[in-house]
Amino acid sequence: MESESAVSELAEPNLRRLLSTAGLDVEYVRAVGNTLFRKDANGREVPVLDYAAGYGALIFGHNHPEIVARARELLDEQIPVLAQFSSHPYANRLADELNRIIHRETGTTEPYYATFANSGAEGVEAAVKHAELDRVLSLSAHLDEAEESTRAARAAVEAGTATVPEGLRDSLGLGRPADGEQDIERLCGEIGRRNDERRNRPPVFLALESGFHGKLMGSVQLTHNPGYREPFTALGATTRFVPVGRPDVLKEVFEQERGVLLRLTVERGEVRVGEREHHTVCAFLLEPIQGEGGIHPLPRKFAEEIQAFSEETGCPLVIDEIQSGMGRTGTFLAGTHLGLRGDYYVLAKALGGGIAKAAVMLVRETRYRPEFELLHSSTFAKDSFSCYVALKVLDMLEAGGGEGYRLAEERGAALAAMLERVAAGFPDVVKEVRGRGLMLGFEFHDQCDAKDDALREAARSSLFGYVIAGHLLHRHAIRSFPTASAVHTLRFEPSVLLTDAEIDRLEEALTDVCGIVRDQSSQRLVLTS
Repeated sequence: MESESAVSELAEPNLRRLLSTAGLDVEYVRAVGNTLFRKDANGREVPVLDYAAGYGALIFGHNHPEIVARARELLDEQIPVLAQFSSHPYANRLADELNRIIHRETGTTEPYYATFANSGAEGVEAAVKHAELDRVLSLSAHLDEAEESTRAARAAVEAGTATVPEGLRDSLGLGRPADGEQDIERLCGEIGRRNDERRNRPPVFLALESGFHGKLMGSVQLTHNPGYREPFTALGATTRFVPVGRPDVLKEVFEQERGVLLRLTVERGEVRVGEREHHTVCAFLLEPIQGEGGIHPLPRKFAEEIQAFSEETGCPLVIDEIQSGMGRTGTFLAGTHLGLRGDYYVLAKALGGGIAKAAVMLVRETRYRPEFELLHSSTFAKDSFSCYVALKVLDMLEAGGGEGYRLAEERGAALAAMLERVAAGFPDVVKEVRGRGLMLGFEFHDQCDAKDDALREAARSSLFGYVIAGHLLHRHAIRSFPTASAVHTLRFEPSVLLTDAEIDRLEEALTDVCGIVRDQSSQRLVLTS
């Protein structure tokens, strides 16, 4: 086996070398259902069972005939894909349908306004930008009110209808005014200085440890993995990361960001200092199931505590359903299982049916800022092709009274039961099976102290999951990957078309893999065809 020497080359991995070393750098030439096809050395097609499924984007598999037929119709009709700055009734229909489904699941009746994007990360950035616009406009309105009140108080003093009481200056830590300077001037100056200090404080975002929200310049700052985030820290917003299950830390962080805006008022002929609470927390982002963090469902109790925190503090909640939404967990939104109600939702991946690049950011009406439509735009977002394809995907999920959701739940339960059987047979190899519906994780015990040199080095180089994925591909013709920030966890996110025979194939393959790890027999690994 060549894996030991190959693994040694990856002490400092890059993507191309990683794929090559793990045997994952193969070209796929065709795809249908749950199967990808690659060519062997003789040019013959080799079918590969795809459990990665576009990182969860393929809820109906590759090139589903109904979705392909709809795409062909649209192209044959020569619909105008790019018609910016015009009426988009298809986008309105899509937004209406998303609202109908979300209202049914969450019980809310408040409408959500839609901003369309091309990818999940762009949808996250749209949510973050909108939340910041909302914060800035709200802060500006409060400061305008404070300035007006302070001007009125100053005018009253100058007109002789109000006085500055003894001790008011001291309450703000001010010394005696300079020669010729009035108390009211010092007070107004200090009020303005302190309010400007609050105005100029940058926004702070809250996110969960192990969370993943994208790798664009803004969204990467909300992604916990330091390897992705830290090289670009100077370019983005400040994020405070909260451990899962620690509401006390959440409240502690919020307290650190609290302050007050000041104003002068007149009461019974005397000037007073009024306060309005203000905080710099812009939004709280979370995934109902952390995908790249290792397929970790959010604990329900913690979700309830987060919801209560959002309602008590007014901190908007951005629910990232990019990977977990669109029916993958048996409901349209994974957050439905937790009772979460977002101020914002972000959907992508499966929204495009495996063909279109589509994403959407939804913000509830009471937070929506109409100005955002002119401040944020995208050439290729909200196009007719992707909107019509997304409508077709929603129709397929909803057909038969929600047959797509029932399939995801039933097929997910069958897959989870198999994974649990394998785990029970290898308790010294498998740490945990977790997830919901067709979003499942299979975690191996850490192999950093393995007796087998190659397995140990792979684990210490963060390559263990990729090496296992390479073996699954070349030995069993099964495609899966580890999660990005938890490389001892394999992800399984197949389509609702998953069959019992395909589950059986994976069981045989995982049993083989677990045997190799149990026996510490890396020489049995196959990383090339």
